[in-house]
Amino acid sequence: MDPFISVEDSHVDVLHEISVRLSTADGFHDVLNRVVEFATALVKCDSCLIYVLDEDELVLRASKNPHPEIVDGLKLRVGQGITGWVAEHREPVAIPEKAAQDPRFQFFHELPEDTYEAFMSVPLMSRGRVVGVINVQHRRPHIYNQKEIKLISTVGFLVGAEIEMARLETENTHLSQKLATRKIVERAKGILQRDLSIDEEQAYLALQRQSRQTRKSMHEVAEAVVVTDELRRSSRTN
Repeated sequence: MDPFISVEDSHVDVLHEISVRLSTADGFHDVLNRVVEFATALVKCDSCLIYVLDEDELVLRASKNPHPEIVDGLKLRVGQGITGWVAEHREPVAIPEKAAQDPRFQFFHELPEDTYEAFMSVPLMSRGRVVGVINVQHRRPHIYNQKEIKLISTVGFLVGAEIEMARLETENTHLSQKLATRKIVERAKGILQRDLSIDEEQAYLALQRQSRQTRKSMHEVAEAVVVTDELRRSSRTN
């Protein structure tokens, strides 16, 4: 058995191991998947879901059980359902049985876990603010003892900063990619304007039309235009 999940380990050793493993995680979803592993190891549960706050919505970003059709797609508002309540009030909730009868509960038909009996939800915190929520569920009634609640809460505080950093890094990568696309599209538009004697809007529409027809991204189409122009120029100078 992995010593990380041994019940004989002290809480300090477990949390130290979490820190070490998170530090080697590569990317946003890798961090989240490791958090799911930690929570599942600490509380032998049937389901573990992680929602990450994106502006004013909580987005399902990771799951113990595979849900490729809804991960990164399922969203709920802060205050909506038990998960939203936890995000709004920054307090854990532990329901040992008949979780669906809690007045805060909200069904999502895409999630089979909504039929599970026991439900624990804990906020993920970073620098005093909520960055997400982690949910642990059991098919059958399960009394969440204080040790389990404290462990998952501590994990929530520990990984909240890691999740926020990973999310920001992912956002920065996306912004860099958008900037790179914008630059190369501008170059491609200039080439088309010069070669076809058309205005900027017509050049952009030509790139857009080619993107649809070839089912390639604007970046790929623009890059092809730029490369073709560079090859043509190079052949002229040789």
